[in-house]
Amino acid sequence: MADINVTPMVDVMLVLLVIFIMAAPLLTHSVKVDLPNEKAQSAQQDSSPVVLSIDAQGQYFIDNHAVKDTDLSGAFTALAAKSAQTQVHIRADQAVPYAKVAHALTAAQTAGLSKVSFLTQSGGTTK
Repeated sequence: MADINVTPMVDVMLVLLVIFIMAAPLLTHSVKVDLPNEKAQSAQQDSSPVVLSIDAQGQYFIDNHAVKDTDLSGAFTALAAKSAQTQVHIRADQAVPYAKVAHALTAAQTAGLSKVSFLTQSGGTTK
């Protein structure tokens, strides 16, 4: 019985492989573009982020200064008046009800502060 000779097929496949290996680097640089040099200075952060802490009793602190629930919106509005790009970092105790955190988020959004993030502990274990 006659066997199929696969030697020519292997030769063709190796030639195609070599062609693709040689052509692949050319595809990444197919369009020549002269990019402009950087002349602008990188934007400097004007101020450090504001840290809003919420303790286990639900008391608000802006940069370690106590703030009442009713005054939180006013404090955020004052911060937004200085700079709309002010960053707010929220540190909330695990025992704080989510309603307190949601109130802080709503107050920041109403004041026009959009750069809000949460601070957490890394590597902690939960019980």
